[in-house]
Amino acid sequence: MARFSLALVLGLFALAPAFGDDAPARRVDFESEVRPIFTARCVVCHGSQARKGGLRLDRKADALRGGDEGPAINPGDGAGSLIVQLVSGMEEDRVMPPKGERLTAAQAATLRAWIDQGAEWPEAGDDPRSWWSLRPLSRPPVPSPTDVADAPAVRNPIDAFLRVKLREKGLRPSPEADRRTLARRLWFDLTGLPPSSEDVAEFVADPDPLAYERLVDRLLASPRYGERWARHWLDVVHYGDSHGYDKDKPRPNAWPYRDYVIRAFNADKPYDRFVAEQVAGDVLFPDDPNAIAALGFLAAGPWDFVGHAEVPETKSDGKVARHLDRDDMVRTTVDTFLGLTVGCAQCHDHKFDPIAQEDYYRLHAVFAAVDRADRPVYDDPAVGRRAVELLAAKKRAEEERSRLRELIAGQAGPALTELDRRIAETAASTGDRPEYGYHSALAARDDVAKWVQVDLGRSVDIVRVLVRPCRDAFNGIGDGFGFPVRFKLETSDDPNFRKGVAMLADRTAADESNPGVSPRSFAASARGRFVRVTATRLAERLNDYNFALAELEVYDPSGANVARDAKVSALDSIEAPPRWRAANLVDGIAPGRGGDVERLKTERTALLAKAVDAKVQADLQRIEDTLRRIDAERAALPKPRMVYAATIHDGGSSPFRGTGPDGGRPRPIYMLDRGSVDRPGKEVGPGALNVFREWPGDLHVSPDRPEGERRAALARWLTDDRNPLTWRVIVNRVWQYHFGRGLVASPSDFGKMGQPPTHPELLDWLAVEFRDGGRSLKTLHRLIVTSAAYRQTSADEPTSSTIDADDAYLWRSPRRKLEAEAVRDAALSVSGMLDPSMYGPPFRDFVLERPEHSPHYEYELMRPDDPTIRRRAVYRFLARSRPEPFMTVLDCADPSMQVDRRGESVSPLQALALYNNGLMLTAAKALADRAASAGERRAQVTRAFVLALARQPSAEELDALDELAAEHGVASACRVILNMNEFIFVD
Repeated sequence: MARFSLALVLGLFALAPAFGDDAPARRVDFESEVRPIFTARCVVCHGSQARKGGLRLDRKADALRGGDEGPAINPGDGAGSLIVQLVSGMEEDRVMPPKGERLTAAQAATLRAWIDQGAEWPEAGDDPRSWWSLRPLSRPPVPSPTDVADAPAVRNPIDAFLRVKLREKGLRPSPEADRRTLARRLWFDLTGLPPSSEDVAEFVADPDPLAYERLVDRLLASPRYGERWARHWLDVVHYGDSHGYDKDKPRPNAWPYRDYVIRAFNADKPYDRFVAEQVAGDVLFPDDPNAIAALGFLAAGPWDFVGHAEVPETKSDGKVARHLDRDDMVRTTVDTFLGLTVGCAQCHDHKFDPIAQEDYYRLHAVFAAVDRADRPVYDDPAVGRRAVELLAAKKRAEEERSRLRELIAGQAGPALTELDRRIAETAASTGDRPEYGYHSALAARDDVAKWVQVDLGRSVDIVRVLVRPCRDAFNGIGDGFGFPVRFKLETSDDPNFRKGVAMLADRTAADESNPGVSPRSFAASARGRFVRVTATRLAERLNDYNFALAELEVYDPSGANVARDAKVSALDSIEAPPRWRAANLVDGIAPGRGGDVERLKTERTALLAKAVDAKVQADLQRIEDTLRRIDAERAALPKPRMVYAATIHDGGSSPFRGTGPDGGRPRPIYMLDRGSVDRPGKEVGPGALNVFREWPGDLHVSPDRPEGERRAALARWLTDDRNPLTWRVIVNRVWQYHFGRGLVASPSDFGKMGQPPTHPELLDWLAVEFRDGGRSLKTLHRLIVTSAAYRQTSADEPTSSTIDADDAYLWRSPRRKLEAEAVRDAALSVSGMLDPSMYGPPFRDFVLERPEHSPHYEYELMRPDDPTIRRRAVYRFLARSRPEPFMTVLDCADPSMQVDRRGESVSPLQALALYNNGLMLTAAKALADRAASAGERRAQVTRAFVLALARQPSAEELDALDELAAEHGVASACRVILNMNEFIFVD
């Protein structure tokens, strides 16, 4: 036989010693069972990029043709096909792949069976959109398997599908678990909290054949259900209470989205409504305040404060920040609802899935107008509608005012512009500002001369000098504080005033009265570069004397104050900014300038009367009155709640201006060469993914329509019955949280690099049942947890474990480690410390330092016995830059990342943390206090054990714990109880 190299082509294929017992009895589906093998491990070396040995396995014709050694696949003869011989080790001198994992016996049997059955490779398989997850949904018939002897009876269609697969794999279902185990399993799965011993005892003793079903309904109706399942959802959308990145500032208004999710689950909101609200609730459901809070979904992820608030959008770094912000919205939406790795198409067409780079940027265009920021939410829909109407009316009035002002400016000319500048500048310097002025050093006598002077920069003609007094509350002096009793004003080109000195004003012959804050003006006729004010008799302060001025103004023949912002020097100066410093003498700020403003406004009125049409002025006055009425009505509306969400951001004075100033017009979106914002290419409009043959990605939104229509169109596309991914992905997520593993083990990757479903027919049946049966998550939960599969014991069975060590086919119930939040909440619950309060701002289990710049989240500074940190963990403040150490050790999700499946590690560090963490120690002491009323020590230990685990301890357990309690106290025994595997794991 001619030979060719398969290299890593069949990396999935491990040594399979025998096929007979593992060969599927049913027909093998190429798309869901065979193509995943080729795609995951073959096409790297035998695809479009590389064709080792002349073989390609990514296209039907090439695969059947074979390579340099001839056909690798002989339809109808699996055992005789070279590809099977290589991956199974039939050729002793070579096995494919030469490195890495090989194919399991079951996988190799699937490959051989497919070839034995004719190696059917549908022509549609050449279309990447024929991938199993992208095909239309159809309801598979429910199989009618023959029950296995001694196995629990089939309770619903889920069991029927599972039993078929078990029989194919040579596996047997496990017996039903006892009622205590089922109670604990249900309580944690549906509420995230442990059952009380009384709850368990009542359920165990209930003779009603439907007691289990009634318990399921009770737990699904509990408000704790929403808290439990919201935590799962918040993992997937990477919700956090801080921005992340370099300046990880808190988001004080992020929590309304978290509360929205809890309420939505508790209310059993139909899933399509739940999806649509989070993408475009403000457009599709404008009268529902919850639909505004739902937009926190798009804003849930990290946000670069520096890249947005400190860098303009016009700069490259600003463009990068906004591109990454939209990228996060796109990925969050597609990963969460569709389970596709769309981000791979940022730089080029997706290498494995049919996602074009243009489709990726079309999704950017959907979100091109929205930013992350606080937006108001009115609980009363009528008030919310009125607020929107008033805002729109104000915008129209402001546009009309701008038009009229431009018309008036054109008629009045430059004189009006100059008057408006002077009015604005003078008004800004009026009133009690902290920048009081210049203040000399203090003197013990009043006859000590002190001076201050300004450098005009060049010699100028001086026609007037004006000095403005200060205002200060010191010693009751108030207005006129520090104004000299006797003084003189001089000018010279010599900064030392030793030659060429000209007198501008001389007030040294007699004492001057306190002028208050009225300016003193002196006409002059001189020329010079330096102007000096010399106090020859100082003002009295309190048992001492000083010299102070608010402002020194020097005017040339044009009327310009040439001393503004000039360089100031003095004999001496108290530098105590912002109140006192020499530079304040020429900053334009002084008290008592209101009269100047009124004089300038009078000049302006006269100019308008002379130069501007009276009707235009009347129209402007009418618009100004309208704006005042609008502002007054807006101010009278009830104050709205704020939610951090997707919104049209107004920006204000910040470089993070958003699209509000542009009327919410979407930013132009270009395809980027290799993802670089500095290399834009073709401009694209809004669209969805063209990954389905039967359901195109066109959104049919005109570019000139309001931005919200883009998001609304995407929401409708996502929730359309013809979109198979939306329904497959959510039922798989729910399945995963009940069994620890999804029918598709990669819950956010239903593409070719993800895992194929273990039970494709069951997945589709559940998806159709969910889609066509009311889209109720609670109904889906009930269907799953009332199945015989869910009720199985978790006990091991060696034979089955040898065949299916991962329990992928559910021959038993998986034993699962509790998530970090469930461990924490359970400890608080059994110790009696849990605060059941729901909703509202998050509690902080840290001390926040330096919040104004780069916050530090200091967990070690928080007291573990602080009663403010005893609410459920779903209400905990989630800081991205520094996660809580105890929760992190227990595999808590990182809020900076989308986490679709929690890790379940077991390490010595976890044991140490559980045994020594301050909160756990506090809970152990509280548990001991709760058990104290039981009586003598042994009874207390028994009571604590029952409170924690809802069962009586065995004699051996009780003896060991009691011995510990005798030596170290009951609290130490409770500490051990809270660290038992039985407390941390659920069978």
